[in-house]
Amino acid sequence: MFYHLFGYLEKLYDFPGAGLFQYISFRAGAAVITSLVISLLFGKKLINFLKKMQVGETIRDLGLEGQMEKQGTPTMGGLIILGAILVPTLLFADLTNIYIIIILVTTVWLGIIGFIDDYIKVFKKDKEGLAGRFKIIGQVILGFFVGAMMYFSPEIVIREKTTDVSFIDSVELTETLEIGESPQNLYSSKNVKSTKSTIPFFKNNEFDYAIFVKWLGDGYEKWAFLFFIPIVILIITAVSNGANLTDGMDGLATGVSAIIGITLAIFAYVSGNIFFANYLNIMYIPNTGELVIYIAAFVGACIGFLWYNAYPAQVFMGDTGSLAIGGIIAVFAIMLRKELLIPLLCGIFLAESLSVVIQVSYFKYSRKRFGTGRRIFKMAPLHHHYQLEGYAEPKIVLRFFIVGIMLAVFTVITLKIR
Repeated sequence: MFYHLFGYLEKLYDFPGAGLFQYISFRAGAAVITSLVISLLFGKKLINFLKKMQVGETIRDLGLEGQMEKQGTPTMGGLIILGAILVPTLLFADLTNIYIIIILVTTVWLGIIGFIDDYIKVFKKDKEGLAGRFKIIGQVILGFFVGAMMYFSPEIVIREKTTDVSFIDSVELTETLEIGESPQNLYSSKNVKSTKSTIPFFKNNEFDYAIFVKWLGDGYEKWAFLFFIPIVILIITAVSNGANLTDGMDGLATGVSAIIGITLAIFAYVSGNIFFANYLNIMYIPNTGELVIYIAAFVGACIGFLWYNAYPAQVFMGDTGSLAIGGIIAVFAIMLRKELLIPLLCGIFLAESLSVVIQVSYFKYSRKRFGTGRRIFKMAPLHHHYQLEGYAEPKIVLRFFIVGIMLAVFTVITLKIR
């Protein structure tokens, strides 16, 4: 809104200071501050409202230390996160940008699904909430939408490297020659549709999903969506549910998501900047720089929510927040064509999900094989295993943060590790 308003004022009236809103760095900073203010100021009011409405979490007694003390803690706090993301984005981002439109749809859609789940649990007194199959259906619908937009939208393109000077962007070529660099390996000024993605640790670090249909012969690229869209659906579903499983300790999912968000902000900035992309020898994706404003608001919202969600939590995000933040991270990575880095960047989510899969699978196998179900972990997800090992909840959360930071740093340096 402000982006468009001040752009109009600068164009027509040369309004003093209006040009600041053309800078991504300025708008990203404004988005962070705004999201923090919304989280901190309105977060307390929402918590008091939820208490008044008796929107408290129902806790199952699993024998964990300090667990029953959380009984009655307000839930649905994900509304704080969603509000602190959406408002700054609507104020400071370019709302005509296709990537902003996709991520806003993602935020609202998954927020609604999570809200329905929390509403059923709290107000309908149904501990099961929204049936799992409906959550999956919602995630599949979103995955299909995102995959189709990525594949078919003419606005979603990349620039490929070229050594032919006639196809290099004139501004880029001029500035490159002025500083004495070679014009080799610069980007063509021609936008192209592509199903390429970034694959880490390889010199030519681009992977094309179209390779899966190469056996179809000439023109096989137009059928790449048959593999691309299902993969997008799988990634969104997996990461969204992984974040949901991680949300089991005060501040855990929120803090880990903030760390991931900062990393994605770096990727968005360098991928959408032709000079940084060229220097780092990574894929240049026009117009993705605008996503920095959104992810800045996302990080600010997570940090602001952590003010109230840190141990001992005054509010839980519920599925309203956890489903949304997982889906946001997945879709954001997909749009930046960095989804193959998710297992590394979102290693905490992956470990939590795998611990559940391993625990359930081995229990069923051992019950069939030995007549009695056996467990590998004392409890799943993984953070509860460490809790039963005798570690205090704040220590577990802090150590997961440290691991998350290490994974984030390693993910960033994969840009140069080939």
